[in-house]
Amino acid sequence: MGAPDFWNSNERAQKHIAKLNGLKKTILPVVAYQKKLDDIAVMLELIEGEDAAAQEAYDKELTGTLAALTTELDELEIASFLTGQFDRNNAIFSIQAGAGGTESNDWADIMFRMYSRWAERRNFEVELMDVQPGDTAGISKATILIKGENAYGYAKAERGVHRLVRISPFDSNKRRHTSFCAVDVVAEITDEINIDIAENDLRIDVYRSSGKGGQGVNTTDSAVRLTHAPTGIVVVCQNERSQIKNKATAMKQLKNKLYQRESDKLAAAKALLDADKQDVSFGSQIRSYVFQPYTMVNDHRTELKIADVQKVMDGGIDPFIQAYLKQESEEKAEGRPL
Repeated sequence: MGAPDFWNSNERAQKHIAKLNGLKKTILPVVAYQKKLDDIAVMLELIEGEDAAAQEAYDKELTGTLAALTTELDELEIASFLTGQFDRNNAIFSIQAGAGGTESNDWADIMFRMYSRWAERRNFEVELMDVQPGDTAGISKATILIKGENAYGYAKAERGVHRLVRISPFDSNKRRHTSFCAVDVVAEITDEINIDIAENDLRIDVYRSSGKGGQGVNTTDSAVRLTHAPTGIVVVCQNERSQIKNKATAMKQLKNKLYQRESDKLAAAKALLDADKQDVSFGSQIRSYVFQPYTMVNDHRTELKIADVQKVMDGGIDPFIQAYLKQESEEKAEGRPL
């Protein structure tokens, strides 16, 4: 940055500054944590010569401080796992109701709320890109953009099928129902990634937007749906008043999905990640949420279980994400397939 020609290219300079800021966000918390440890070491030296009453008072203070440092250390450890190429990027969530009819539409709506609350807890910004209401209740599909540092790195742990077991509020006989919802997560790729999409491979549909919005949204054909014929990937955007802006956003979504798809194929890490094509039914779930006859959320990949279902539904999914990232890191270190 001190070079005389640094600002000759503003675009290049901004990229370097962004890279520097990213490195600072990684290193400075570790430096600050080390300083806290050093302060505790100094405190221990100071209280060695104190009487028993004073030492007891210091012990209580140290106990509270160490508890906070343990939690902070866990966060630093998890952050150290986020070393993927796009882990720092924003995340695009696609939530789709699966087998189960109205019950699954309601489940998709509950999942939508859960991820929105989770993003709020982490001070991430949530932008609604598309939502398709269910026939009776809930939603059949929604796409949201979650903006924030390492949003994709954390959110990728949620990719898969989520299973709900509860007494359905839509069943007059109060029977237990099982419902499914598929969650697809891709990183929001910057414009540096160039993907050529043949015009003949793309079908563009425009229609009137649905849901909440002003006069310019609901009375014009501003919503855009893009269908990529070779892969069957479908993306929709209707949050802007302008058809041109919706098309540009939808095209960016499509490129992100295509890039993620090709990256996964080359890495041979997982099957194709398109939520529209997942088997959203029995035997394919990554996590189960049981409301009756007992309460339990069980992640089938890490075997982590949490009995407080309501806390999870309010966005408390970080323990599952952390367990997944830790397991993923260990498997990479051991050279085992993920």
